[in-house]
Amino acid sequence: MIGRFAASKAGHDRETCYVIVGEENDFVYLCDGQKRKLQNPKKKRKKHIQVADHTVLPELLGRLKAGERVWDEEIKYAIKQYLKDI
Repeated sequence: MIGRFAASKAGHDRETCYVIVGEENDFVYLCDGQKRKLQNPKKKRKKHIQVADHTVLPELLGRLKAGERVWDEEIKYAIKQYLKDI
């Protein structure tokens, strides 16, 4: 699931678009590059998000999965491009 776009279904951040940057059992870690940065991702249950079929660009996806350095601006740009395309 890492690298896929997701929208929150529940909570005060309902309908906010995020990128999944981590996964652990029944939880995912979400980042939007603005309010929720990579240093402090939002922890949310999988049942409270709607996962999209789209993923970030392959280069960014590879770095997310490998645990390499990713900038918040790259996450913001990916979300901006995704929202423009849908």
